Amino acid sequence: MALQMEAEAETEWEKEHHIALLAVQRAVILTKTVLANVDKGALSKEDNSPVTIADFGAQALLIDAIHRNFPDDAFVGEESADALRKNPQLCERVWELVQTTRLDEEEGNVRLGKLNSMAEMLEAIDRGSYCRDDGRVTGNGRVWVLDPIDGTQAFVMGGQYAVALALIENGVQRVGVLGCPNLGIDQVDRGDVSDATYQKDGAGVMLSAVHGHGAYIRRLSRGKLARQPARRLELQPQKRCGGGPLSKFKFVDSLRSRTTALERHRQVASALGPGSSWPETEIMSLQMRYVAIATGCCDVMIRIPRDVKYREPVWDHAGGALILEEAGGRVTDINGKPLEFGHGRRLQRNHGLVATPTDLHDMILTTVQRIMLQTEK
Repeated sequence: MALQMEAEAETEWEKEHHIALLAVQRAVILTKTVLANVDKGALSKEDNSPVTIADFGAQALLIDAIHRNFPDDAFVGEESADALRKNPQLCERVWELVQTTRLDEEEGNVRLGKLNSMAEMLEAIDRGSYCRDDGRVTGNGRVWVLDPIDGTQAFVMGGQYAVALALIENGVQRVGVLGCPNLGIDQVDRGDVSDATYQKDGAGVMLSAVHGHGAYIRRLSRGKLARQPARRLELQPQKRCGGGPLSKFKFVDSLRSRTTALERHRQVASALGPGSSWPETEIMSLQMRYVAIATGCCDVMIRIPRDVKYREPVWDHAGGALILEEAGGRVTDINGKPLEFGHGRRLQRNHGLVATPTDLHDMILTTVQRIMLQTEK
């Protein structure tokens, strides 16, 4: 892994990148405010995963900031405002949180704008649910995909989570930003990103990428973007996991997953030799698993679905996949196809996932396919 100091280049999507960085930074402030409270206002969604006031509040702030700056763009978000309409007390708590969350620097607040009423807040949240599974969106082909808190269970339990925002243009990832409040630069530098090691205090970090212009990491701040220059992420072949030759494959996964065939994941690791242990690193947040690989702390993330009909939600991968690819990684499905983000709320044309540094990808993909053939006989 190499973290090089480097100035970020001016790009075609520079305004989008800058607004996304500020919007994620403000949304992170909201989530950390909620973290300071014992009661996080959790509900149960239909899939029984916890939803908090931070999910709703962060989604409202993210969508409103982007909509004010790019009013013709569409959105795909995880949450809708239905639960808030049914629960006035919870809605009031979210509105209070949204009203009081600001950057410490006024210029940024002006650029992002503010919600002026509870009705505006509910409308902003619902913009994320307008794009359905048929993939039909606005005519300009630009869709912002967001996950206000990726890894909600980890958020509640004190592990790693990410505020994720990405711009998709005609099905291609153009901009990706991940705010990682519980991850410190020192953890990245020593190759230690997991739910077991997280910083309770400190600013956290933000990773971002622009298509064709590299991936970067910087410290989060509460106002302007951190004054320290962003550092470029570059995966160096055979020089990950401490800098020496690669002697084993570090898998990142979650034993809590209910959608993946975990036994097959274990078989893939075993097939690669005794030096590879699965899972060596546990992270519940999918976006944070991309972070673990993009920073060189882990080598392999695979997703073999338990159900052949299962398709991944786009908000679990948009942004993180771009950051890994721009850092020197490769992301495909288990058939070797690149991820296709232009077909609605799920990766409808992809089955499963293989994400690794580029030089490892063919080996891991071949092993995954061999294990699947063996278990299907």
